[in-house]
Amino acid sequence: MTFTFRPLDPLRDAELLHRWVTHPKSAYWMMQDARLEDVERAYVEIAADEHQHALLGLQDGVPVFLMEHYDPGYRELVGLYEPLAGDVGMHFLTPATGTPVHGFTRAVITAVMARLFEDPAVARVVVEPDVSNTAVHALNEAVGFVPEREIQKPEKKALLSFCTREQFLTATAAAAVTA
Repeated sequence: MTFTFRPLDPLRDAELLHRWVTHPKSAYWMMQDARLEDVERAYVEIAADEHQHALLGLQDGVPVFLMEHYDPGYRELVGLYEPLAGDVGMHFLTPATGTPVHGFTRAVITAVMARLFEDPAVARVVVEPDVSNTAVHALNEAVGFVPEREIQKPEKKALLSFCTREQFLTATAAAAVTA
C-alpha cells in the first residue's frame, strides 16, 4: 500500500475528522462526545501551534488516516520523561470501516514512522497509548517500539514507549523477510 500525506485543513477536514474521532471504535482518541465545532477548534489549535502538526494520510488521493506529531518537550509529555534531542511524539488514527483490509493498520503505522524518520533530525519516536489499548501495543511492537514504563497522564494511564530509527529499520526489514 502506498500513502501520501498532506497537511490537515482544520476547517475543510472537520466533518471528516468528526466522523472518524466520534465513532465508537475510536474511543482511545477520547473525542467520543465532541461536536463538530469542538473538533474544528481542536485542530485549529494544532494548526496554530509550532510544536504539533496534523496530517492526513491519503491513498489514491483520498484521506484514509490521521497522523499527528509533536515535540514532547513542549506537548503531551512535559514533565513525564526527560526528552532527548531528536525525540518526536506521534499519534495516528485509522478510521472505522465496514470492510477492514488485512494489514492496513500495520501499513499505516509503517508509513507514519517512515514519514517521521524522513527528517534527519528525528532520532527517536515516542508514543504514549492507553495501557489498555493492546491492539496498538502490538502494532507499535511490530514497527520496533520498546515499552519503557507506565506513566500517568491527566487523561489516562499510558504506556511510554520508544522507537529509534535503527529499531524501526530492523523491525521493518524483518517484516519484509517474513512477508
